[in-house]
Amino acid sequence: MTLSRSVCSFFLLVFAVLGLSGCATSTRYVEEISQSLDGVGQSIKGVFSSEVPSILEGPSRLVTDLEAQGMPPKLLMTADIGECGPDRKPKPAVFATAELLEDRPGLILIAGDIAYPDGRATDFSECFDPAYGSLKKRTLPAPGNHEYHEKGANSFYQYFGAQAGKPDQGWYSVNFSGWHIVALNSNLPADEASAQWNWLKNDLAKRPQGCLLAFWHHPRFSSGGHGNNMNMDPAWQLLAKSGADVILNGHDHHYERFAPQNAIGEKDENGTREFVVGTGGAQIYEPTKLKTNSEVRNGQTYGILELDLRKDGYAWRFLGTSGAEFEDRGVGQCHQAFR
Repeated sequence: MTLSRSVCSFFLLVFAVLGLSGCATSTRYVEEISQSLDGVGQSIKGVFSSEVPSILEGPSRLVTDLEAQGMPPKLLMTADIGECGPDRKPKPAVFATAELLEDRPGLILIAGDIAYPDGRATDFSECFDPAYGSLKKRTLPAPGNHEYHEKGANSFYQYFGAQAGKPDQGWYSVNFSGWHIVALNSNLPADEASAQWNWLKNDLAKRPQGCLLAFWHHPRFSSGGHGNNMNMDPAWQLLAKSGADVILNGHDHHYERFAPQNAIGEKDENGTREFVVGTGGAQIYEPTKLKTNSEVRNGQTYGILELDLRKDGYAWRFLGTSGAEFEDRGVGQCHQAFR
C-alpha cells in the first residue's frame, strides 16, 4: 500500500503527540491498521487524504512538512529586519542576514518588526520580501509593534497567512525535533486575566516531555534603549516555572545573551536563558543600559542566532554577516527536559 504525502504528513503530527517520529514510523502503523481492517484501509486512506488540508493548517502543517522533508534539528532566528533605504529597496544588511539564512538548513523563527516602518503591505512587498520572500516556506513569525502600526497587524497576517496563527491572536505552538516551541504576541495582553496567558497555561500543561522554547517580540529583559518589558512578566514567570529552557526576543536592535534566570529574574543555573536578537537588518545600536545577569552584548553586528537542538540540550552560535568579527557560542542543558 502506498500512502500519499498528505496522509504521511497527517500521521507525522499524530505520532509526534504519541512520542513517535518519522514518516516511516507513521506509514508502518497506518499500513498495519489498514491491513487489519480487511480492505477498509483504502476507504480510510481516502477520508484522511481529503481531510488533511483542514487538519494540518498553519504552523503545525509547516513544521510537519519540513520534518517529512528531512529538515535537520536546527533553529535559525532573528528580528527587526525589513528596513528600506531612500530608494524603497531593502538595505544591504537585510540581504546580508537573508543570505546567512539561505545558506543554512533549519526552521526559521522571526520575532517581530519584520517590515518597516509601519508593517503595511507595501512595506512587506518592498522592504522585506525581496530579501526574505524565498525563506517564507520555512518561517514561523511573531508580530512586532511596527506590524501593529497598521490596525490589527492586517498586512502581517495577510503576508504569512495561516502560518502566523489566528489573526486575532498571533500565538500558537508546535513540536519540532523533540522541542516544544511557543510563539506569543507581546502586542496583546499577556496578564493572568488574558486569553493569551490562559491559552499558554493550558498549552504548557499538555505539552509533551522535552525541551521548551518560546519566542516573541518585546524582551522581558534587555540592556537596550527600550529596556525591560514588564507586560510580558506574567508570561515569563509562567514559562520559567514550567521549565522553559530558551526564550528568544527582538525589539532592541542589538544582540544580547543573559545567564539562565528564574521566574523573578534571579540568576539560576536551572533557569531560563534569554537571547535578544534584534540584528536582522534594521539599524542597530549599542545597548547602554546594562541589566543584571547580562553576559554578552553587541550593538555593532548584524546577524542571526543558530540553535542546534538536542534531546537534552542545545548549542547556540551568533553568526554575523560577512566580515563581522563578533561571534558568540556555547552550549546549554535542558534542565527540565524529563520532568
